[in-house]
Amino acid sequence: MDVTEVLRGAVGQKASDIFFIVGQPVAYKVGGQIVRQAGDFIDRSEAEEAIDTLYHLADGRDLTAREGGDDDFAISVPGVGRFRVNIFRQRGTWSAVLRSVAFELPDVASMGIPESVIRMGSQKKGIILVTGTAGSGKSTTLSYIIDQINSTRNCHILTLEDPIEFLHKHKKSIVSQREINIDTADYGKALRAAMREAPDVILIGEMRDLETIEIAMTAAETGHLVLSTLHTVGAANTIDRVIDVFPANQQQQIRVQLSMVLNAIVSQQLLPQVGGGLVPAFEILEANSAIRTMIRDGKVHQIDSVIYSSAKEGMKSMDASILELYRAGRIDGETALNYCMNPDAMRRNVS
Repeated sequence: MDVTEVLRGAVGQKASDIFFIVGQPVAYKVGGQIVRQAGDFIDRSEAEEAIDTLYHLADGRDLTAREGGDDDFAISVPGVGRFRVNIFRQRGTWSAVLRSVAFELPDVASMGIPESVIRMGSQKKGIILVTGTAGSGKSTTLSYIIDQINSTRNCHILTLEDPIEFLHKHKKSIVSQREINIDTADYGKALRAAMREAPDVILIGEMRDLETIEIAMTAAETGHLVLSTLHTVGAANTIDRVIDVFPANQQQQIRVQLSMVLNAIVSQQLLPQVGGGLVPAFEILEANSAIRTMIRDGKVHQIDSVIYSSAKEGMKSMDASILELYRAGRIDGETALNYCMNPDAMRRNVS
């Protein structure tokens, strides 16, 4: 099996993901659908040979990194593209799934990311969270925000990623990109060191645990702009997730701290589009005095009503975004109902 040609074919078909799974032919995910390619089923030895090739393409990454049963890294294939790689064991065999990552960011207008989200990079301090399920485009949205900062500000941008996906060239800013398990041991260690690396902007690939969240909020308090992701859908759910990470006796203190440093939450989903492909829907919360008071007072359940009533301030609910896509003919009624937050209300608006 020629792995490079498999990857070249995936790029040619505009596949988001590539699957090397024993007992199946090579498969691509195109427009949200798995498309099996012509050819024989992959056997154990072919899978291991393909995975050895992927490690070789990762500048000879140590095979022992997968001893725990899985491994994450990124590769660049000259003339083909860049890919995020996950190696894992399943049914006693090694398999791999790759996510295609563009070398160059496409024009932002073609991605459907609201201009108000990109402009969030103009803020000088605080926390911006981009949330959504796996594969919803969080890293892509953050990359556009980072690119906007890089293009317009003279500052030091420090990214901590696992693995590095988009490679940012130095423009007006200096961009330092550190990969977990290659350039540093873990997010906690990298964040503690970050305070000695004179960053103005810090991107944290994912706020995974209490220590990461705690250091991120402290960095925002001390005048840094912090951007990160969480695997949640909806602003209220995101705030609850951050607070619930902490022990009960610390949660009120965290509510107060978060109410002061939170700038915005962008929650996103990728929806199947009429005619094929995927289209993004966004919920946008920008922290105003009412939002900050609700966070501080533990009244997060009231935040959705503020989002609904604050469209003039640039906020938008997930359901309003989905309804816009439906009315524009980009998604059908079934999709709107499957992805919305309030199906009863949505049902009254779709046929």
